[in-house]
Amino acid sequence: MEILWSLVVGVFVTAGVYLMLERHIIRILLGLILISNAVNLAIFTAGRLTPGNPPLIDLGSVLPPDGAADPLPQALILTAIVIGFGLLVFALMLLYRAYIETGSADVDAMQRSEEEQ
Repeated sequence: MEILWSLVVGVFVTAGVYLMLERHIIRILLGLILISNAVNLAIFTAGRLTPGNPPLIDLGSVLPPDGAADPLPQALILTAIVIGFGLLVFALMLLYRAYIETGSADVDAMQRSEEEQ
């Protein structure tokens, strides 16, 4: 199962890099989103996809029971989702401002308008 998800991560990264090499701003932003989600999926896959017991410690015990799932990948992914959403909103506002200033969503046209000023 991990091999299949690793291939999906590879497809996401490939599509994200392809989109980030385009000239249109929205495609660049979509590529950034795809790569961000690919990283989250890679972390989740690295944490193993096999079902396990919940990582709850019983009363009077010091350690979780044997076979308990590792909660670290899920915690990392939740943090990465929040950070990724913040990055997405910041990039969207930055690109919107650039579009308003230059009047174009094409990266080359934006660069030309900066050189004219």
